[in-house]
Amino acid sequence: MNAYPTPFETDPVTLVSIEASDTAGLAAFEAVAVAALDNDGYEPFNEQTMFDVRAGKRTGYVVSTGSTSEMGATSGQVVGAAVEGAGEVDLVVAPAVRRRGYGRAALATVLQYVDGEVTAWSHGDHPGARGLAAHFHFEKVRTLLELRMPLGPQPQHPLPEKFVIDTFRPETDAADWVALNAHIFAAHPEQGGVTVADLTDRQAEHWFEAEDFLIARDRGGRMVGYNWLKVEGDVGEIYVLGVHPGTAGAGLGRALMLAGLKRLSARGCTTASLYVEADSVGPVHLYRSLGFSEHTVDVQYRRLPV
Repeated sequence: MNAYPTPFETDPVTLVSIEASDTAGLAAFEAVAVAALDNDGYEPFNEQTMFDVRAGKRTGYVVSTGSTSEMGATSGQVVGAAVEGAGEVDLVVAPAVRRRGYGRAALATVLQYVDGEVTAWSHGDHPGARGLAAHFHFEKVRTLLELRMPLGPQPQHPLPEKFVIDTFRPETDAADWVALNAHIFAAHPEQGGVTVADLTDRQAEHWFEAEDFLIARDRGGRMVGYNWLKVEGDVGEIYVLGVHPGTAGAGLGRALMLAGLKRLSARGCTTASLYVEADSVGPVHLYRSLGFSEHTVDVQYRRLPV
């Protein structure tokens, strides 16, 4: 655990880094994230960020006021949480203490430890994040939409004759899925880089069910598409949908979507959710044609080296 005081003379804060084995630090970090979710209605950090902090792949910080002891602990109030590493920073200020300068002070400190280009997500396109982005000379580079729709009876859509849909087979499908996913998302900053180890980590999550991982195969048994579902409570997420580019125009994407929505309904979900890049014209058109509409907007910012 290390502590980094900010250079600000007003609204000073200290960032205390947390290790993967630091249960108290992780609990304080996650408590800030939960408070923000309860207040804002959306997660302040995405799933991959939380995985990375818990695994020690990126550095998480608890943002606190007050002085710092020799052991790295602070005597003041926890006012936020931050993450740094892999060229990306994430920051959230506790709802009860916003608009007091803590975000600006914390971000200034985090940026001292970042070399080169850096990106940052604003989940929910929060106005406070827009202000910080302008102050620290970040530019908007990506927009990610969360779309939702109420679940009910789904229209029938026959599966193209040359395909079949079954479910993921953990013992035999992992390598094929990773290869297909990398091919489909070759230009995607996060999804295309998923490894077998990442897939194994997801399978260990409490929500994972192989029966919720729909796989499309051609008549020769080759994997050509998938619709991976994530069910937590009443909201069922289209976690990731992918179709081999060679099947474009065959109607496989729509068939996988409808099969997924039917599965979510059978699992007791009342709402379907998914995330999609705002500039992905084809997928956005498909989802809206099925009844999805905008729920939240996430914005990614980038700052070039100064």
